[in-house]
Amino acid sequence: MRFWTQAVPRCLRHALRPAALTVYAGLLWTALWADAHLFFRFGPVTHSLCFGLAVAIPIAWARYWRTRSRRIFHGVVSVGFLPLWQFAVVAPLVFSAYGLSEALSHTGAAITFLIGLCWAVWAVDLQTKKTRPSTTPERNWNPFRRWAWYFGRQNPKLWQSTATLGTYCALFLMVFLLFNSMTGCAIYESPHGGGEETRLRQVVKIRKVIKKKYIINPYSSILFNPPPIDDVRLQLLEETSHRYKVGQGEGRGAGFSAGTSRGKVRFLRLKYNGGDWQQDMDRGADLNLLTEYGVRTGHRVSDRPEPMDIRRLRAFPARKSPPLVYMTGQQNIRVSDDEVRILRTYLLDKHGMLFGDNGGSSGWEGQFVGMMKKILPRVEPITVYLDHQIHQIPYPLPKLPYVAKHGRTDALGWVVDGRLVAYYHPGDIGDAWADGHSGVPRDVWESCYRLGVNIIYYAHAKYNKWLEATKDN
Repeated sequence: MRFWTQAVPRCLRHALRPAALTVYAGLLWTALWADAHLFFRFGPVTHSLCFGLAVAIPIAWARYWRTRSRRIFHGVVSVGFLPLWQFAVVAPLVFSAYGLSEALSHTGAAITFLIGLCWAVWAVDLQTKKTRPSTTPERNWNPFRRWAWYFGRQNPKLWQSTATLGTYCALFLMVFLLFNSMTGCAIYESPHGGGEETRLRQVVKIRKVIKKKYIINPYSSILFNPPPIDDVRLQLLEETSHRYKVGQGEGRGAGFSAGTSRGKVRFLRLKYNGGDWQQDMDRGADLNLLTEYGVRTGHRVSDRPEPMDIRRLRAFPARKSPPLVYMTGQQNIRVSDDEVRILRTYLLDKHGMLFGDNGGSSGWEGQFVGMMKKILPRVEPITVYLDHQIHQIPYPLPKLPYVAKHGRTDALGWVVDGRLVAYYHPGDIGDAWADGHSGVPRDVWESCYRLGVNIIYYAHAKYNKWLEATKDN
């Protein structure tokens, strides 16, 4: 009993020491880093707040060691760059500045490389100065000794520095590739509900309005109520109302029968090398479309867009994958052979769909078609005409909307087993979704929103049918 009465206060006393608090903060920072890159449970605001608070820990330790030990002070500053870097990367996401976030991410990686290189050179030089030349004729294998036999007799210091640089670069590259290959555990679930797979109807009502008029003799001194005269006016009231639930299957509320109560419709944009994959994200294009989809269909939607690497599609299991991913840009599209295999598996085995939007270049169409040729070499693109389901449900489109055509004026599609697995739009409709709608007329951006709603709904409806058809397998 005496042991516990002494142990508990001692543990509490040690738990509140700065070193223990630093360990707690480090564990919390690691968990948040994993969430920001692997699990995506919290939003940019939470990440920014926590990463910003984490910066205070190395600042406090740096102030403590500044006058006590210059070496430890420099070490604390170097380690403290990591939470500062993470804060700088996630803070712009609060304001949808995805381009700035990516630039800061690349800059931070370069600075981290240089910081690590400086410490590696310092450590090797320190160990070299501590060791003394060997007096034995045996070969020396210690890389911290300048006279090691593999450094040669001429310019051993140069060869030692070269070996240090090469070894450090190889280790840094291995760690970098390791972190990049981590895809985490990801699932996608549609909102549960039901509804009909049919068009939104425009209803025109004719209302008869009877207005009473009084005819009065202006020269009469007597006021009386004359018989009413019907003044019939016709009011044309155009209503676009949901006469049915937008969705598919049986369920309460609008949604999809194979969805879940916690499911949401999300908008995932693919990152790729060679181009400006983040086009119009800084202007709220993805979030605006997602919001419009939720308002128009009644489905639960996510409160933020989700840019992600192509490799992360591998993390989604077959029946918990996103029904739709989006890709845009106007420069080059460079995908590796591994990414091609991931996209092929996603489209065919996981029943996904790829939506490509030409962001403003006649050459981007060739880039996208060439990529699809690698992904589906046996499937030829076809013209997606206006009578196709994707152009009719839930909004019937009288013509294909676009902000500015880049080459063709019709859409392309890649069909597998009667299902569109990829859809290419030539007219940069992402500009119409962005804040301010890029100055296009209302009828244009409204039609672009409707096409976006149709594509999202088509992908989710087809995915839901597949889930229902294979749920017993």
